[in-house]
Amino acid sequence: AQKSNLPAVDKSPMDMAYYPHHYPSLKLQNKVTEPLAARIIYSRPQIKGREIFGTLVKYGEVWRLGANEATEIQFFRNVIINGKMIHKGRYTLYALVNQDNWTMILNRETDIWGAFKYDAAKDVIRVSVPVQHTDEPVEYLSMLFEKAAGGCNLVIAWDKVQVAMPITF
Repeated sequence: AQKSNLPAVDKSPMDMAYYPHHYPSLKLQNKVTEPLAARIIYSRPQIKGREIFGTLVKYGEVWRLGANEATEIQFFRNVIINGKMIHKGRYTLYALVNQDNWTMILNRETDIWGAFKYDAAKDVIRVSVPVQHTDEPVEYLSMLFEKAAGGCNLVIAWDKVQVAMPITF
């Protein structure tokens, strides 16, 4: 038998979330009730007993919001974030993490590995969001869009930290 040249399974698998939630499945079943607005693609590192915030993800440094490739968000229509019109398209989403708040950074440069070549000159918007501390840790970095008045919130949770970035459309 021939040896496979396929890569091993990544330790931080890639995932994606849609707004509306489960959009591809709803579309397949002809049950779509509102148009596709956003999709986020990210890698899901685990805690694995490590100190996450302040150590692995250093305070005051730009983070790729996951592992491997930087997190990408795509808007399928124009949206508003923090009062600013964001045109439909694909963006990289970074975070500048601090203990009490994160600065979410939408950047024009896509298809990036990590945040090693992050270029602030390509930022579209920066938005400060408060940190919410949770009682139970979330082992895998998790992201989802939750329905909210006038749009949705992009919710990001890992360890005992959660943030939400409002998006309106």
